[in-house]
Amino acid sequence: MADPSLEVKVEHLQDTVDQLSAKVDSYHISLVNIVDKKKKKKDDEGDENEERGNWGSKLDFLLSCLGYAVGLGNVWRFPILAYENGGGAFFIPYTIMLLLVGIPIFFLELALGQFSSSGPATCWRFAPLFSGIGVGMVIVSALVCIYYNMIIAWSLYYLFASFTSELPWAECRAPWATQFCLDYVKLMPRLNCTDDYGWSGDVDGACYNTSVVPKVIKAIWNETLAKSNDIERVLPTREYLRREVLGIDQDDNDPGLGNLGPIHWQLVLCLLLGWVFVCLTLCKGVKSSGKVVYVTATFPFLVLIILLVRGVLLEGYYTGIEFYITPHLEVLKSAKVWKEAANQIFFSLSASWGGLIALSSYNKFHNDIFRDALVVSFGNCLTSVFAGFVIFSYLGFLANELGADVSTVAGSGGTTLAFVVYPFAVTKMPVSTLWAILFFVMLVTLGVDSQFVLVETVTTSFLDIFPKTRKFKGFVVMCFCAAFFVLGLTLTTDGGLDMLDLMDTYAGGWNVLIIAICECIAIGWVYGARRFLRDIETMIGSKVCGCLPWVAFKYIWAACWCFVTPVVIVFVLIFSWIDYQRVDRLPQWADALGWLMTLSVIVAIFVVAIVKFCMAPGDSFGEKWRVVTSPTSDWGPALPKHRTLVTQYVPNFIVDPKNDSLPANAYQIEGGQTNLAYQRGRESYEDIHKHTHENWTLVSDESIYVSTKF
Repeated sequence: MADPSLEVKVEHLQDTVDQLSAKVDSYHISLVNIVDKKKKKKDDEGDENEERGNWGSKLDFLLSCLGYAVGLGNVWRFPILAYENGGGAFFIPYTIMLLLVGIPIFFLELALGQFSSSGPATCWRFAPLFSGIGVGMVIVSALVCIYYNMIIAWSLYYLFASFTSELPWAECRAPWATQFCLDYVKLMPRLNCTDDYGWSGDVDGACYNTSVVPKVIKAIWNETLAKSNDIERVLPTREYLRREVLGIDQDDNDPGLGNLGPIHWQLVLCLLLGWVFVCLTLCKGVKSSGKVVYVTATFPFLVLIILLVRGVLLEGYYTGIEFYITPHLEVLKSAKVWKEAANQIFFSLSASWGGLIALSSYNKFHNDIFRDALVVSFGNCLTSVFAGFVIFSYLGFLANELGADVSTVAGSGGTTLAFVVYPFAVTKMPVSTLWAILFFVMLVTLGVDSQFVLVETVTTSFLDIFPKTRKFKGFVVMCFCAAFFVLGLTLTTDGGLDMLDLMDTYAGGWNVLIIAICECIAIGWVYGARRFLRDIETMIGSKVCGCLPWVAFKYIWAACWCFVTPVVIVFVLIFSWIDYQRVDRLPQWADALGWLMTLSVIVAIFVVAIVKFCMAPGDSFGEKWRVVTSPTSDWGPALPKHRTLVTQYVPNFIVDPKNDSLPANAYQIEGGQTNLAYQRGRESYEDIHKHTHENWTLVSDESIYVSTKF
């Protein structure tokens, strides 16, 4: 008969074992959770794509995008463009074009780069016929980065010149000031010229000192009459820019494209400094540039706020701001205003230049690209509007100081606004050196952010085409920067300003609109907007911006890419051709040179398409067309674990293009984990091992093998 006490002890021992087992299981689960959290944290912080590299953080990408989009054009192009096209009324077509054209193209490019993990030269594998679009983008970025760094060099020149107790352009000085310089030419009645000073008051509206040969202009007695005879007082800052900085008008040789003149070593050194900074920033890849933008992308906003606070404390600021925002609604009837709004959106967002694709190609696969597109697009355009308030507060102050109209002192924007009008305005302010330094540091930081991405677009495309050179990225970047520096030396000559204007007019003009139309056709109609939207949903999930349903937006994007956006761009393109105006001061043959820049992009798109079609396998036109308009085997995400997700909605999708002997259904999703597996029954274990050169284990359901490398 069993001992009851022994049974009690056994039961007690069994309970103790069960409790210990439960504790072990609990500790095991906790340990697994800790390991999973650490692994997830490591995956978030490390490179998801080890071969290509990723951004160090989501903020690195966001700031890089914002720095690329927010450039010099936001400060010196948009404010003047607004007042020339209806003032506050211009905000209406500008906002509409942002919604119908800017954001759809911006989002399309960011999504394309992130999904394919490829730069602009190699992201078109979904339809090889359109590979030339990427080539065109690279050409545009290369041309723009050559002259864009020259503007940065000018800003550096002015920045260094500002470190002095008195700004060198504060008053007219020899040897760069001419007799027309503002300080040398007074405004006075004609009688004062003749009676008080003994000067001759000529019929051209000016007073001259005829006691010297040749006679020298000393005053203007009728500004309207003098202006009709090409006699005007010139700001000392304009004389300083043209004669001291650029070397123009220093002699009678009439420098220009036909007579470039000598190279100015000061500008060469500033240009070299700009390229050295770009090279050092990019040589380590996006890891280094992603940290630099924390300063270069945020500092301009801080300076703009400081300048606005100082601007609204100046006398006459309200006149300038009122001039800027006063709406003239009648201009909305003009097609030209809508064309200018669309052009500014492309110019401001840097859409269809390839840079957005290059930046997003370094993103991790599941980054919320929808959120980033909205933040950067609206942030960029709000910055343009905000910069207008800053600039026109100073223009109002300057107009008050000179007793002139705001439209007179505003000039024609661009270099005039940045290097003539504003520098002269700060000379009338206390502690002018400080405000000059802040302004030109802002220009430098605004410029280098965009320059980083322009160069990154070119180098990323080269590395994607020749992936074996990725381990020599620093050397590749250095070679491209050196080549661009040499090509930009013509911009440091007397005729450099004309060369820059020529490149600015033709390098990124209506050819960019052609690229945008081709993008919409390629994604919306050839690849298919429906599949592209599924690709995007695979990356960002069913919720965007943290809480918004993706389904509420997807059909809006489809309508834009397939219909609205290309139609609007075609309208802008046609009107641009009808309203085409050449740069008057340039010779006729310069137009041919400019059109060569423009057509090089268009030719690249169509020549590559023809070559791809001719080289495609197939005997008939239909077979070749089917090949060049269908995705290649390596199209899609870079990593097999992400390509697995595509198999859920694309039949026979190859998950590992490098090992295409395995069928698409060889990749299964087990327990929430993505595992590489092979359907049992089609080949033996030996055949699997022979094909993959990996060890495999049999899972519990005895239906598939799972690679131990996972």
